[in-house]
Parts: sequence; C-alpha cells; structure tokens
Amino acid sequence: MTTYSKIVGTGSYLPPKRVSNQDLTAQLAAKGIETSDEWIFSRSGIAARHFAEPDVQSSDLAVEAAKQALEMAGIAANDIDLVIVATSTPDHFGGFPSTACVVQQKLGIITGGAAFDVQAVCSGFVYAVSIADSFIKSGAHKNVLVIGTEVFSRILNFEDRTTCVLFGDGAGAVVMSASETPGILATKLHADGRHKDLLCVPGKVNSGIVEGSAFLYMDGQAVFKLAVSVLEKVANEALEMAGMKASEIDWLIPHQANIRIMQSTARKLGLEPDRMVVTVDQHGNTSAASIPLALDKAVRDGRVKPGQNIMMEGVGGGFTWGAILARM
Repeated sequence: MTTYSKIVGTGSYLPPKRVSNQDLTAQLAAKGIETSDEWIFSRSGIAARHFAEPDVQSSDLAVEAAKQALEMAGIAANDIDLVIVATSTPDHFGGFPSTACVVQQKLGIITGGAAFDVQAVCSGFVYAVSIADSFIKSGAHKNVLVIGTEVFSRILNFEDRTTCVLFGDGAGAVVMSASETPGILATKLHADGRHKDLLCVPGKVNSGIVEGSAFLYMDGQAVFKLAVSVLEKVANEALEMAGMKASEIDWLIPHQANIRIMQSTARKLGLEPDRMVVTVDQHGNTSAASIPLALDKAVRDGRVKPGQNIMMEGVGGGFTWGAILARM
C-alpha cells in the first residue's frame, strides 16, 4: 500500500502588538525619516504588521501556532515524532540549540523524536513541508509538526524605510500525517547561490564582534524581478509533476511579500484574483511564517475546504524558491 502525507491540522499566532502604517510612520518621523501610509501601501500592499515584545522569542510564537494545529488535527503532542521549524530568527545566537528542540521541550514532547531547523528564509516553510513529505512517504515518520516562525523585527534597521516597513512577526504551523489517500501531490525546490547578496544579513561574527551590519539588507528591485520570474515557473513545474493544470488549482497561497508580485503570479497562472489568499495587508512579510499563517486563516474562515487543491509557493534569500501542490 502506498503511503502519502497529508495536512491534517493548521494553526497560527500573531503577537498582540499590531502596528499600522500610521503608527510606524509616526515612529519613523520622530527619527527624522519620512514615509507615509500611501507610500508603503502603494508599493507593497501592506497596511499593518505585528511586532513581538522584547522578551518573546520565535519559539514562543511557534508553540502557540503548534497548539492550534495539534488541536485541529486531534493529535496529542507526544504523538509527534518529528518537529521541523523554518526560521531565520532562531531563539539562540549561532542557531543552537535549534528552535525546533526548544519548541519540542515547550510542548512537552518527551518521546525522543527528531527535531531540527530549516534555513531557507522566506522559502523555509515550503522547504520544510517538502522534507516532511519525504520523511512520511519513506515510512520514517508518521506525524510531523512543521512550523514557520519569525521575529523579523529584531533584524530590521528602523532607519531604513525601504525595508523596516515591509516585515512583521508571527508563526504558522501544520500537522502532517501518514495517509492512505493523496495529500501532498508534488513538491519542487530550487536555489541559486549566485544571488546570495540580494537579500541577506551581511554581518559576520569574529571573536565576539559583529563585523558588518547585523540588519537585513535587500536589493528591492532585483528581488522583485527575480521573484516574478521564478514563481510562475516553479508553480508550473509542480503542476507538471502532478499531471495537473493551473485551472485545477482552487487556491493559490503564495509567500506574502508584496501584493504586486503575488498578483503577477496569479495572472501568469491564469487564476482570478479571488482565488488567491491575501494576508500581506494585515501581516506584512513574515518570511517563513507567511504561507502557514495565510493557510490557517483561509482554512478557519471556510475558504479552503477538504478535497480542494492548493498551491503554496515562496521565494527568499539564498536565493531560494519552491512550490508545494497539496490536496486538503
């Protein structure tokens, strides 16, 4: 009997502190930096984002999202035999112990199942789902908790209006389980290190001293052009692998980075705008958390229904990109 992997539960969490464009504009104005709600919204589609408090870590957001996903799936935490966390803002400097191990501990999982982090920036959740799919299909694991979680506000330069207005904090999670019926229909991942400098945190640590900037840097125009180019291609690759057409996609759930990139992808795939899930307006770009946040919202408000086909795709620093075609 063939074993498939299927998404059986979703969850999400946003820090309580909501920062509107007007709020952020006022904060920046106090530093002598000029911007406006119209400038931000017209270029990105973002109206607000959420920021975590200083004592809140990525694992804290992840745990709240995970609890929701576990509850929906009807699975106890100790039935999870693998935890994968996609994040670019891990709890610990240097990245270890992994945020996945911290989440495992905070959820009270004591079965000794594996736990590790995935670093593919905004493509991280897509990468993590693809890895979980492979593990489940191989028979190595039965119930996998996949989480995208970020506190990007920690790596933003609030004197650079071109980047600090775009990102937010949050977490999204899914529970994936072994199934007799198809769930994940196709996955396709890519990377091209030649573009590593387009979106990065360029600082390096030498003898405990940060050399270069510890803040996010982005070549906005170059990232925009590359994202528009690769997202349509990788979506079509996943469709071809599954033997399906774009017209069979019920919902497009892209990485929530920029509304113009998202709309361009939908248009190139021949999908009507109302078949795309959009949360970027209220969440901003939450990197690895953006796709599962959007998925959970659409599941809980009834748009995404069992049996429907969803296309999830992302693009991020590295440069990385990928797509997941799934049947809910």
